[in-house]
Amino acid sequence: MAAAAFIFLYGLSYGLVLCLVALGLVVTMGLMRVINLAHGAFAAFGGYLAITLIQRAGMPYALAVPLAVLAVAAFGVVAERLVYARLYSKSQLDQVLVTIGLNLVAVAVLSMLFGPNIVPLQLPDALRGNLDLGLRTFEVYRVFAGAVCVAVIAGLWWVFERTSTGARLRAAVDNRSMAQATGMNVPLLFSMTFALGCGLAALGGILAAPILPMEPMWPMKYLVLVLVVVALAGHGQLTASIAVAAIVGIVDTGGRYLFPQYGAFVIYLLLISLMIARPDGLLVDRAERA
Repeated sequence: MAAAAFIFLYGLSYGLVLCLVALGLVVTMGLMRVINLAHGAFAAFGGYLAITLIQRAGMPYALAVPLAVLAVAAFGVVAERLVYARLYSKSQLDQVLVTIGLNLVAVAVLSMLFGPNIVPLQLPDALRGNLDLGLRTFEVYRVFAGAVCVAVIAGLWWVFERTSTGARLRAAVDNRSMAQATGMNVPLLFSMTFALGCGLAALGGILAAPILPMEPMWPMKYLVLVLVVVALAGHGQLTASIAVAAIVGIVDTGGRYLFPQYGAFVIYLLLISLMIARPDGLLVDRAERA
């Protein structure tokens, strides 16, 4: 029971943080139809910037986190106008090659600025320590990170599924010329949506820092897991991403806990199996696919 509780609780908290990072890619790739394989770089920028503000500038955690998220989102607006806007009309291969190149540049810049080693994130005293849950103890920080992820994910779902903003974005993606003819400022809408995706990535990177420590190879190292969530969730499926990320987190945690020598391969076996059985997404209804 203690082992099962560990796998479930730690896997769920890990999956929620992973989901937050992945949702930024779901927004840019699933809704805007641009393949942004440099997404992990924005998450790493958020994590490193928060660490710098806390440990070098002396800012409190509660102030450093939103400032880092806003800074990365603003950087995302600049990057979207200068680079990504030129990729919207390009082929998927061009998008993959350019964004992978940007990821490699980000790795080199992070190595130059922060060195090759892991840089830890100092947590405030309120987020340290453990909670006694009976079967085992559980880190206070993971409860906090999970709660933040749930709140942000719920807000994002509401914006895209229950407001006119989500409807306008889908209309602009499906038929850009018609959307512009109705008076929509499509370039501004795309810039703001891309900034949102970058901000989500940054927040996910910050929350993940104590769980997936910051290192220069972070943008490449964890990109695969984010892509697993996006692939299994299906094209632009925000709600499905939550369930898929939880499953990925629990399976990955369970594999590493039960089979430490081979645990890293369990998640890839899951991906291969599910992509064969459900190529359009884990929770996509068969009737819907037909």
